[in-house]
Amino acid sequence: MSSPETTTECVSNEQQRRRHHFILVHGVCHGAWCWYRVATALSSAGHRVTTLDMAACGGRPVRADEVPSFEQYTAPLLDALADQDGEEKAVVVAHSFGGQSLALAMERYPEKIAVAVFVTATMPAAGMPMSFAFKQLSQGKDADFFMDCTIRTIGDPQNPDKTFLFGPEYLARRVYQLSPPEDLALAMSMVRPSRRFLNDATMNGEVLTAGRYGAVRRVYVVAEDDEWKPAEIQRLMVSWNPGTEMRTLQGADHMPMFSKARELSELLMVISNN
Repeated sequence: MSSPETTTECVSNEQQRRRHHFILVHGVCHGAWCWYRVATALSSAGHRVTTLDMAACGGRPVRADEVPSFEQYTAPLLDALADQDGEEKAVVVAHSFGGQSLALAMERYPEKIAVAVFVTATMPAAGMPMSFAFKQLSQGKDADFFMDCTIRTIGDPQNPDKTFLFGPEYLARRVYQLSPPEDLALAMSMVRPSRRFLNDATMNGEVLTAGRYGAVRRVYVVAEDDEWKPAEIQRLMVSWNPGTEMRTLQGADHMPMFSKARELSELLMVISNN
C-alpha cells in the first residue's frame, strides 16, 4: 500500500498534468469580455487563462479603420504565443471570425499550440486563401439577411474595404437568440465595428500550409442551433480539413460561451486533456 506521501505526490502530479494555458480569441465586433463566463470556469478549475482583445476590439483604443492589415489585427495573438516561456504549449480557442486569426497563428507557431479549438469559427483550408472560407460562408446572404447591421466602406476608393457592426435586432434574433438576456444586453453595449480585410494580402494569399497549419491538432465545436453560421456550414469547413476532430453542442446559438457556457467550459477541459 502506498504511503500518504506517495499518494499526495501522485495527486499533485496528476493535477499538474491537467493544468493548461488557455488562450481565448473572440469573434467579429466582440472582445475579450465575451469570454467572462468560460474564463471564470477555467480559472476556477486551476487553469491559466489569457483572454485577448484583437486590434481595434474590446478595450483597445484604436478604431477599425486604423488597423491597416489582418496581420496587425491578429498581432495580440501572435505576440502572446511568441512570448510563451520555453516548451509551454497553449490550448488556443477561437470563436467565429477569430478562427482566421487562429489559423494564421497555427501557421506561424505550430510548435506553441497543443490543440487549436474552433468554436463555430471560420476554419480555412490548407493551400487555399483564408478569404475563400469567408466567401463560401457569405454566399446566399443578401442585405436583408443582415437586417439592421451596419456595413460601411472605408479606405482608398481604388482599393476599398468594409467595416461591419451588428445591429441590436440582428444580435437578438440571429446571434444571441438562446443566450441569457443579460448577456445580450452586455453585447449591445459593447460591440464595436470590425474591419473585414476583404483585400488584405494575408487573407488572399496562400499562406496556410499542410506542413505547419495542417500539422496542429485541431477540434471543431459545432453549435447546432447557430442561426448565423448553420451547422451544415460548420461541418463543411470540417470536411475541408481532414483529421479534424468534431464535437457538438446541442442548444447552442452562435455564442456558446453564453448559451452553453458550462457545457463549453467542461468540453474545453476534456479536449485539453485528450
